[in-house]
Amino acid sequence: MLNKKTQGFETEKLIVLPPYQLEEMTSHPIIRQAYVTDIGYFHRAKHHYRERPKGCDSYIFIYCTNGEGWIKLGGEETIQVTEKTVSIIPAFTPHSYGANTANPWSIYWFHFRGEELVQLLESLGLEAELLHVSLPEAEKIVELFNQCYELLSAKSYSVIHQLHISQTIRYLLSFISLIPRRKQDEKMLAYIEQAIQYMKEQLENHLTLEDLVARTRISKQHLNHLFKQSTGYAPIDYYLRLKMQRAGQLFDLTDQSVKAVSLSLGFKDPYYFSRLFKKIIGVSPTDYRRQLKG
Repeated sequence: MLNKKTQGFETEKLIVLPPYQLEEMTSHPIIRQAYVTDIGYFHRAKHHYRERPKGCDSYIFIYCTNGEGWIKLGGEETIQVTEKTVSIIPAFTPHSYGANTANPWSIYWFHFRGEELVQLLESLGLEAELLHVSLPEAEKIVELFNQCYELLSAKSYSVIHQLHISQTIRYLLSFISLIPRRKQDEKMLAYIEQAIQYMKEQLENHLTLEDLVARTRISKQHLNHLFKQSTGYAPIDYYLRLKMQRAGQLFDLTDQSVKAVSLSLGFKDPYYFSRLFKKIIGVSPTDYRRQLKG
């Protein structure tokens, strides 16, 4: 038989704001847009269990720092919760959740309400799915949680501090919403760095877009999109700029002729090379050499 426990956990933190404070917050034009009603931390919450067949009048934020648990929304499939994951349970949604029996979770959580939350969460793209966080992201979440908890613990009566908590909640939600985008950016950066490294290795040769596609194993359209988004240039345009940058270094550091530099960078026609150098760098190879450096 599954043991279920609804309250009282070792080394727990828990604050539930009284009705009179909630009334004060809902009467404030800014605070009432987003505010915390309950907040807490449960460490290794063995047998932790909640069931709300009619849902809750607040949104519920759960960050699992270690251990495991589960969340079930309405008639949907059960979501398995693991360490360093964040989930938000929507308000007025039937749900249940609890700790894994063998490896109970430790969770930071809070309930929050507000007039603007439906629009805010929709705008941020935050739904009830799990978000996996990195160690730096996890540390930031705990830092923001502790800010709110400490202020609610010591100064929940202060309007100024309640304003700060309200703004902190908004920031925390926006910070979480950027996690998937940061992961996409990291993946995009990996493709770009791989392609640029290959370009640098092939400055003396002649690369085509097909060569770069074969190297990165993504489509031409995707590669073009990533390069323009990241560097402002198409891949081959960027490759030519790397060649001209290298040409400038050779002009600065050696006595090689324009023709020799041209050939060393894969250009058989030194006149075409000179025109391209001037187009990209802004001056001809000869004028570039006359400029004082350093």
